[in-house]
Amino acid sequence: MMSWQEIWHTEFLWNSVGNWSLAVVAFLVTFTLLPLLKRYIGSQRKKWAQAQRELPLAIEVVAMLVARTNRLFLFTIAVAFACTFLTFPTSIENVVRIAIVVTFWFQVGLWGMSAVRFAMSKRAHKGALDPTLASSIDIIVFVAGLTVWTMVFLLALDNLGIEIKPLLAGLGIGGIAVALAVQSVLGDLLASMSIALDKPFTVGDSIQVDDVNGTVEHIGVKSTRVRSISGEQIIMSNADILKSRVRNNGRMRERRSAFTLNIVYNTPLEKLRAIPGVVKEIVLAQPRTRFDRCHFLTYGEWALRFEIVYFVTVADFAVYADIQQTINLAIFERFEQMGIEFAFPSRPFDPALQQPLPQLDSEAARSLDSERG
Repeated sequence: MMSWQEIWHTEFLWNSVGNWSLAVVAFLVTFTLLPLLKRYIGSQRKKWAQAQRELPLAIEVVAMLVARTNRLFLFTIAVAFACTFLTFPTSIENVVRIAIVVTFWFQVGLWGMSAVRFAMSKRAHKGALDPTLASSIDIIVFVAGLTVWTMVFLLALDNLGIEIKPLLAGLGIGGIAVALAVQSVLGDLLASMSIALDKPFTVGDSIQVDDVNGTVEHIGVKSTRVRSISGEQIIMSNADILKSRVRNNGRMRERRSAFTLNIVYNTPLEKLRAIPGVVKEIVLAQPRTRFDRCHFLTYGEWALRFEIVYFVTVADFAVYADIQQTINLAIFERFEQMGIEFAFPSRPFDPALQQPLPQLDSEAARSLDSERG
């Protein structure tokens, strides 16, 4: 009968029974402790989330990466640790090394994608997830995933001893060819990502782009759809929008109103002096208004011109239109009471034609009078 010492040193599959025993113990301990640690950190993360505790960014990232760690990766770590006690032929060692490298870089890819999603969720949480970011988040994740998994694939090949320089050169040439072929699509894709991240406007905003004025209905991968104020839907390229000057009326805090009053030339001086005070009183009598100025600015060709500027403290156009209408009616009523007349351009009348003549300058009018004798 063999002693324990003899059994311990008995060779089995290129290693002694003792080494196999140590390897099994190392595997079991590692594969037991690591999942327990992962489970503990996961439970703590849930408690932090339920308690709504504000944690340092580094701790949040580490907890998120641990939670995203694949069980296959933990198994591979346990196998790799157990293999340090064993010796195998070169062919078997190569197989084990390939399995470990592939599993490791696969886990790195999962961590990379988790980091991208974590960054996107932090960005959304920072400013509340708006429809623009929600519509473009899939695009951003897709582009980031393509980049991450390409890098993981190349680094895994490099760790396995495969020469990747020719592959990189081929990918570079192919990438340039593809980029030239679909540069307009790529431009719109990048523009969509820029809109999603920079947020110059969001779905529901009223915008004006060149001669297009309407409300944003959808921001897609290639185009943005705007419902114009006349009712039709206008589809614009994202790249073209970013090249244009965009006026975002949806973020207007208040509206500025500027208009002129044309008064006849024979208005008495004391009435002209009273006009700014009367207009100011009428404007300030309206709710949600802030008066700026009323000045007699210019002598027009056919009228004395007063310019009035005031602000409506809300952005709603309907409210602004109601206030402007009330002010116009009140001015008309007060001027009628004060005997102030509005001026309007007049045209000479031709009795022979029984219709007004087009307006002429003074020289042309004198010439016409001389011809008529």
